[in-house]
Amino acid sequence: MARLAQTPGLTDVQTEILSTVRTFVDKEIIPHAQELEHSDSYPTEIVAGMKDMGLFGLTIPESYGGLGESLLTYALVVEQIARGWMSVSGVINTHFIVAHMITQHGTEAQKLHYLPKMAEGEIRGAFSMSEPELGSDVAAIRTRATKDGDEYVINGQKMWVTNGGTSNLVAVLVKSDEGAEKPHQNLTCFLVDKPEGLGPVAPGLAVPGPIEKMGYKGVDSTELVFDGYRIGADQVLGGQPGAGFTQMMDGVEVGRVNVAARACGISIRAFELAVSYAQQRKTFGKPIAQHQAIAFKLAEMATKVEAAHLMMVNAARLKDSGERFDVEAGMAKLLASEYCMEVTQDAFRIHGGYGYSKEYEIERLMREAPFLLIGEGTSEIQKTIISRGLLREYRLG
Repeated sequence: MARLAQTPGLTDVQTEILSTVRTFVDKEIIPHAQELEHSDSYPTEIVAGMKDMGLFGLTIPESYGGLGESLLTYALVVEQIARGWMSVSGVINTHFIVAHMITQHGTEAQKLHYLPKMAEGEIRGAFSMSEPELGSDVAAIRTRATKDGDEYVINGQKMWVTNGGTSNLVAVLVKSDEGAEKPHQNLTCFLVDKPEGLGPVAPGLAVPGPIEKMGYKGVDSTELVFDGYRIGADQVLGGQPGAGFTQMMDGVEVGRVNVAARACGISIRAFELAVSYAQQRKTFGKPIAQHQAIAFKLAEMATKVEAAHLMMVNAARLKDSGERFDVEAGMAKLLASEYCMEVTQDAFRIHGGYGYSKEYEIERLMREAPFLLIGEGTSEIQKTIISRGLLREYRLG
């Protein structure tokens, strides 16, 4: 049998990219992840390495300076990076979503201005949708943009902005007055240029200090506070006020594939650690892998790893083919994140008391896995999306 999570039908270019990334992960990420994660340090040298490999421009069209690769290629790259350290994949995830949104919905002027610099990693993107009291009810956004001549004035507070301090471009979803009856048609996406850093970064815009988290360390999660922030109408994504909800949901859908890929990466690493430890640790005169209780647990873990990978690949390929894939993306995200938690916990149990020690890598994975249950929509939100899609397809009459 081949190793787990293999993907048939890849091109030579895809195979070469994945081989390069896998080597980079093994040599440059895994050996340093523990130290960087425990100190909550931004992985500056790792990010520089990803920049040199062109990963920031992986899916940006070649005509704008990128590699023009598919969502599948990107998802498989993310899977490998998350296998090394999930936080590193977070550095490029928000960047990828913003690049995708500009590619699909931006004006030609916006594409020409942003995409070449994003491909080089000179401009690094983040996106901001959530708010302190928002949860999953996007239509309840309170941050408001008021038209003032050729500009808008933004006031409000955004929450959970990954790369909020280290990015210099944020796609921000706010409420605007478009006169539409449906709340989601009064939402507009702005491309906000900002300096890197924390504190007051521009007139009317502040980035409070990073939020302390139980996991997902090394990458900053912040708020954004707008207080009379002025921005030109030409910074409305696609020049379309009121289209922000549709634009942002497009980004979130591909983000769900990304989260599924991250979950697959952590699951793969948790299994690798467990199967290795189970062959080294001995009890009652033999390796614990030879005890049926552990052998069966490894079998269940491997099956979950394989199933999650296949669903993630299927969702990515559907998107690349141009098919509607909201249900498949929701299914992949739901299954991969839930299985990731289960596989990681089983690996933790196989390690016994050592799994509770910060010296062992599994302790870090145990703190990272829960994030994927809520990132890009909770499991309950995924079930809502899936059930609506199923009832749409199987409607009686």
